[in-house]
Amino acid sequence: MIKKQYILITACVMIIFLVITGCAGSNHVSEKGLGNGWEPESSLELKYAENFGVDYYNGGYALITISDGGRYLVVPESADIPEGIDSDIAVLRQPIEDIYLVATSSMCLFDALNSLDSISLSGTKSKDWYIENARAAMEAGDIIYAGKYNAPDYELIMSNGCNLAVESTMINHTPEVKEKLEELGIPVLTDQSSYEVHPLGRTEWIKLYGVLTGKESVAKQVFNEQASYLEEVSNQENTGKTVAFFYISSSGNAIARKSGDYVTRMIKLAGGNYIYDDLGDPESATSTVTLEMEKFYSTAKDADFIIYNSTIDGELSSVEELINKNSLMEDFKAVQNGNVWCTSKNLFQETTQFGLMISDIRHMLTDDDKNLTELNFMYKLH
Repeated sequence: MIKKQYILITACVMIIFLVITGCAGSNHVSEKGLGNGWEPESSLELKYAENFGVDYYNGGYALITISDGGRYLVVPESADIPEGIDSDIAVLRQPIEDIYLVATSSMCLFDALNSLDSISLSGTKSKDWYIENARAAMEAGDIIYAGKYNAPDYELIMSNGCNLAVESTMINHTPEVKEKLEELGIPVLTDQSSYEVHPLGRTEWIKLYGVLTGKESVAKQVFNEQASYLEEVSNQENTGKTVAFFYISSSGNAIARKSGDYVTRMIKLAGGNYIYDDLGDPESATSTVTLEMEKFYSTAKDADFIIYNSTIDGELSSVEELINKNSLMEDFKAVQNGNVWCTSKNLFQETTQFGLMISDIRHMLTDDDKNLTELNFMYKLH
């Protein structure tokens, strides 16, 4: 009887162990190795990011593994390509230059690394960049527009000697484009940062680009600075204040953030509460939900603060302009109490600044200074 109990207890412990380790493993990318028997010396330390990993090998080699299955071996400039590596590993020899950058959220990461000179082609036109250095580089002709993710200019890309295409997950909607680029001998790396659960997980992707550009120490410094902003507010109590984050479309609907997305998580980390507890389908890839104004009004009218998302609709200059979009806004608690803020247009192109954004939201929620009208990524409407 005792032996049976021992076996049962042991089995339960093993099941619990497998469940715990299985859950933990599911949050991180698979590490297959090079396939030639080499063993990694160390791995890149990651605090929040769960959709990529980096293993370091003797001789300065680095294997990047991404959650979509992509694997990329970064080879030092003067080193030989290792023999016998798995056929699915794309080899990237440093210096990695003439990049075709389509993932807009990655541009600020290259900018923070002072590595815009690694990019020669862009999937975004100069007028659509709110990153000053990126726009200036395109206006100077140092970075050339080479077509959107679904319609790249293959001839231009080839003539510029492109060594790597960095795509967003939008490329998954046009797999034939990825296949064509790879047929032309151009490795395609799909940035998966949009799938990171924690906002600073997105910021931590700067470490991946630090590996590509050989600026890992700079990447670590940039990330640690943003992490320090979060640490400053992480031990403070929740304010109990509620926040509505939205914009009003040309059709008059409210476009609100889905509950649990990275923007609403930043509000939570800052000590606030998003006005909606369960808005949107958690299984859906979309980050916004369209609501008829009356339905939006029934809940959002009681929000303590409004953050108006100017990224799509454009920046507002006054509360009156907000009310002109829909007269119901006049009855909102935040409007009546003067707690209406508007984002600057650079909000979603500044992945490197998410820690500072969280700090901004914290100041909005807690600072009683009536003269506070401008933060790093938001300004107050009057």
